[in-house]
Amino acid sequence: MPSTMPYDAVIVGGSFAGLSAGLQLARARRSILVIDEGRRRNRFSSHSHGFLGQDGREPAAIVAEAKAQLLAYPTVAWQDARASDAKIEGNGFSITDSGGDQHRARRLLLATGVRDELPAIPGLQERWGKSVLHCPYCDGYELGGGKLGVLASGSFSALKAALVADWGEVTLFLNGEAEPDAEATALLERRGVAIERAPIVAAEGEGTAMAGLRLADGRLAPIKALFVAAGICPASPLAEELGCAFDNGPFGPLLRVDGMKQTSVTGVYAAGDAATGRHSVALAVADGVLAGTGLHMSLL
Repeated sequence: MPSTMPYDAVIVGGSFAGLSAGLQLARARRSILVIDEGRRRNRFSSHSHGFLGQDGREPAAIVAEAKAQLLAYPTVAWQDARASDAKIEGNGFSITDSGGDQHRARRLLLATGVRDELPAIPGLQERWGKSVLHCPYCDGYELGGGKLGVLASGSFSALKAALVADWGEVTLFLNGEAEPDAEATALLERRGVAIERAPIVAAEGEGTAMAGLRLADGRLAPIKALFVAAGICPASPLAEELGCAFDNGPFGPLLRVDGMKQTSVTGVYAAGDAATGRHSVALAVADGVLAGTGLHMSLL
């Protein structure tokens, strides 16, 4: 059924960026609705690290506490559903959720996140967030050193391998990618990074643990974790359906936003991983602050 009164804003996505944006608006006494289907990008990770004041906590626990704090504000409503459709309607927007309910809002904030697309190597997907990782700042310390791998995927691979060398003994697995140039090779040598050129057949290990990478020549290259730069794609089609512009990021398309986090469509704002290539909980929260305050200023 359609809502009888328009909200000041509907926020699609109730994870870190969406909750953070909602908190700014709630504290400005604005009426908001959060529509969330409960599929956080970091749901595969058991603990969150590097987030000030929350280091080592379960991401689900952080989100649950933040949601409870947000819902304590009387102008906030919550819908456990997927936002399946959004249209420009007059001076605002009409949003339909997966339960068939329609909601009207003066502004729309997309905190819909992205979906990770891992390389098609058997054994990676089931270890994602456990021993197949993307961020050494998030997970490197807990590995406790030892043999680590970095999977090459573009021009930044050598730099990432050199960076990860602060957390262990690193091998850069080219797996068909181009050889590092002379400057990158010198950097890898200085950092003690080995280069493995044999193609990868599969990741092996017990359960979600990593024993190593099976190579095409039959060898098992022993590593305890593999850092992968996964490709990304939008987790929701809403932005594209609304006509929002995208830019090519280093790992996939990102929503184009201005300094106040407004997309190319007037009245539509975006925050979090769908709009920034810097993927971390702390940065998603910060991005939500910017989007929430930017949207609030537009309501004036």
